[in-house]
Amino acid sequence: MILVNYPYGLYRLTWLIHEIPVKLVRKCIYAKFMLNSTFLQEILRAENLKKYFRISKGIMSAMRPSTVSLVKAVDDISLRLDEGQVYVIAGESGSGKSTLARLLLRAVEPDEGRIIFKDKDITEKKDADLKEFRRSVQMVHQDAYTSLDPRMKILDIIMEPITIHDKGSTRRERQEKVYKAMEDVKLEPVVELSSNYPYSLSGGQRQRVALARALVLRPAVIIADEPVSMLDVSVRAGILELMKDLKDKFRISYVYITHDLSTSRYIGDKIAIMYAGKVVEMGAVDTVLFNPLHPYTQALIDAVSEPNPSNLQKTRSIPIREGEKIFSGGCNFYFRCPYSMDKCKKEPSLNNQSGTDQSEGSPDHFVSCFLYD
Repeated sequence: MILVNYPYGLYRLTWLIHEIPVKLVRKCIYAKFMLNSTFLQEILRAENLKKYFRISKGIMSAMRPSTVSLVKAVDDISLRLDEGQVYVIAGESGSGKSTLARLLLRAVEPDEGRIIFKDKDITEKKDADLKEFRRSVQMVHQDAYTSLDPRMKILDIIMEPITIHDKGSTRRERQEKVYKAMEDVKLEPVVELSSNYPYSLSGGQRQRVALARALVLRPAVIIADEPVSMLDVSVRAGILELMKDLKDKFRISYVYITHDLSTSRYIGDKIAIMYAGKVVEMGAVDTVLFNPLHPYTQALIDAVSEPNPSNLQKTRSIPIREGEKIFSGGCNFYFRCPYSMDKCKKEPSLNNQSGTDQSEGSPDHFVSCFLYD
């Protein structure tokens, strides 16, 4: 097989002599999706989540409510995460990805919607009722350095979740679990590194510490908020490969948040593209990235750089219009979309395009755009 340049800046595997027919590729993706879905059990589900933040416009906003505006950080988002699956949330900075992660963690309260974990509605649960959920859903932050306490040794950092959730265990038992977690994330030599402080480790090692801290309780779900974006390119592949190995070994499910579509395809199973708090397109990773329907998804893929030295002197054109970022009351992408029309001033719904000419034979492929009505 060889790599051949494919529309929207991606690469597509083809046979050396004859290209695989597009319909056959889509049928293979669909067969894989259906096979996986048959044996996967739902572990986490979000239904119509909303989170709005109020922005005051000065001291008069207290007396005049009309001067208070809303930022719709997460606006009516639903998704389903299955056991052992990686669900990618992708989009530009400010699209609401991290707010969605905090909602799924119950770190912030949703204004509307429900969160279902292992068939139990945990939206309204508090404190002690959330104990199992807190133990089973862990977080890996973007910047490992700021998420690790610089005054604590690596041993104590990784041990802290056990101290909180497994108070009946002895210090020796907790230490053994820490050493096992460090071995699982390939943070060796274990004894020597466990006595170090975060400042003495490299960026890749600190991110492995963050992974070990999330892994030590053997969670069912890990929410990873851009876990490799602050690492050198040479280190990223190792961390992503480690995350895949941990997923296969412990049947962990990931919610993987990123703005880098190249890592999305490497690690992900399903993907949702977010823009201004809304999901504009979602489906299987290969389906969405090989056959993007929404103009915003197409623009994101066009922005992916191609490893070709001849591109150094070329100017790349991204199909986005200049203008205000968000249109209120209709399609959020209205001002920047090259195909915007009058009916886009109404809000489009997220519709399944499976079986249409644009996405024939593919698994569920949802897009929020009037171009496909």
